[in-house]
Amino acid sequence: MDKIERTLGQLFQGRDFEKQYEALKQQVFAYEPVKAFLQENQSDLNEQIVNQNLSKLYEFMTEHQKYQDKQDTLMPGYAPRLSLDGEYITVTYYPTEEKIQADRQRAIEKRIRSLYMPKQIMEATLDDFTIDNESRSAAFLSAGEFLSTYQQGATGMQKGLYIHGSFGTGKSFLLGAIAKDLALKGVSSTLVYLPEFMREIKQSIADNSVGEKIQFAKETDILMLDDIGAESMTTWTRDEVLGAILQFRMQEELPTFFSSNYSMEQLETHLMFSNNGNEERMKARRIMERIRYLATEVELDGRNRRY
Repeated sequence: MDKIERTLGQLFQGRDFEKQYEALKQQVFAYEPVKAFLQENQSDLNEQIVNQNLSKLYEFMTEHQKYQDKQDTLMPGYAPRLSLDGEYITVTYYPTEEKIQADRQRAIEKRIRSLYMPKQIMEATLDDFTIDNESRSAAFLSAGEFLSTYQQGATGMQKGLYIHGSFGTGKSFLLGAIAKDLALKGVSSTLVYLPEFMREIKQSIADNSVGEKIQFAKETDILMLDDIGAESMTTWTRDEVLGAILQFRMQEELPTFFSSNYSMEQLETHLMFSNNGNEERMKARRIMERIRYLATEVELDGRNRRY
């Protein structure tokens, strides 16, 4: 530690070297954690070893004081610890509880990928989901059943949820809470606000990145499509984008979640009409068959909780 050595060198400059040296030794030896270390290892230490390693004891003292005072140490987020290796006293740094918790939180956040979702949805938890009517209780239990039975990499279809209800009942919140619970278990998921995703898909035609974006939605471990039915759907985005994503996930049996203001029956009617007004009942039915295969319909009633 060059910084420590320079500091000691500056302390010992001048005629009062011995006096300063002795004062420093007394200061270091009087520091309670150092005293405890020397006492614990007294059978393996002698005066020569201690004097040879004074710079390490000094380093520990100064860095430990910083740690105690909530200041950055030589390694921010790490606390110093003394150890003895033969005739060498060393200072090692171990992560603090705060750093461990922060790292754990970052790891959880990395497991939840988000496209165009608001921050409060990404911070949602099942503990904060209000249960004050029968439908909300049923939705909560359905979410809990999926979370308790889901096994990553298991064979066979593990159906997600199709959560529908009126504005502001907490459909997106419940998706975010499910994603958070999955992340705590080490499972990655991707939440996509579908109307904005479809707008970006259309804009991506110009830079030829449509295929890349569709492939990402196809292959992610757990996909959550928020607000399906609110997007400005064309026959192309319905059949070549949404249809392709759902077909792949159905074939690969990948869990898929949806939220919508429409019930499944209402969504089929919504998808039936092309952008030029023509009725395309069979194409809408094909999309809905995939959705029904991928997800179980759950209604979420209640007041608008945005106000």
